[in-house]
Amino acid sequence: MLQILNLSKSYHKTLAVDNVSFTVPDGQVGILLGPNGAGKSTIIKSVAGLLRFDGAITIQGIPSRELAAKKIFGYVPEIPALFDALTVREHIEYIRRAYKSDISGDEIDSLLQRFELFDKQDKLGNELSKGMMQKVSICCALAVKPKVMMLDEPMVGLDPQAIRELKEIVLKLRREGVTVLISTHMLEMVNELWDVVFIVDQGHILASYTREEAGDKDLDAIFFDITGHQKESEGRQS
Repeated sequence: MLQILNLSKSYHKTLAVDNVSFTVPDGQVGILLGPNGAGKSTIIKSVAGLLRFDGAITIQGIPSRELAAKKIFGYVPEIPALFDALTVREHIEYIRRAYKSDISGDEIDSLLQRFELFDKQDKLGNELSKGMMQKVSICCALAVKPKVMMLDEPMVGLDPQAIRELKEIVLKLRREGVTVLISTHMLEMVNELWDVVFIVDQGHILASYTREEAGDKDLDAIFFDITGHQKESEGRQS
């Protein structure tokens, strides 16, 4: 479970997020939606531990700043950041050791094959394209074997095959009881994945819906009904 309680964050005198609270239960996929500048990135970075904030964030009931929480948390940032001098496989091995993960060599091989990286596992970080870097970032997050996983615009830059694999992985994580939070503008890409959606604008949660509450409405309809914003171009990043 991922729980955010009374989260607030200011940049100097500008209040970016104001007293935001929401929960994504075990085994559910939550979607964070909002226009540019709504506060999504601030929420994501706060959960990831990249920003100081007021309020509380817990991962499986553990305060997010504690080491025990970080060990069960996987994060795929919007812009992947790799080590120039580590190979693809060494990145995953680095994560395995840092998190003391029990992921096996065979499981790493399977991840690499799934994202068409097996024949590229000896390439260095500075030799990779944006899409390949994104795939490595996803593999590293999965190598943690997280109980909670957060993905920020994960499908931007991925090829169709990788998008399909990522969707299948998200569904598998859900079946295994993992909590997943996805922030994305590519609404059609997650229409079959979500269980609960949170609409963010001007630093507030305007509304939240479970799939049952939404009925026949897709994410596009929910988003525009609540925000009244004109449709943003497909695939634009937050």
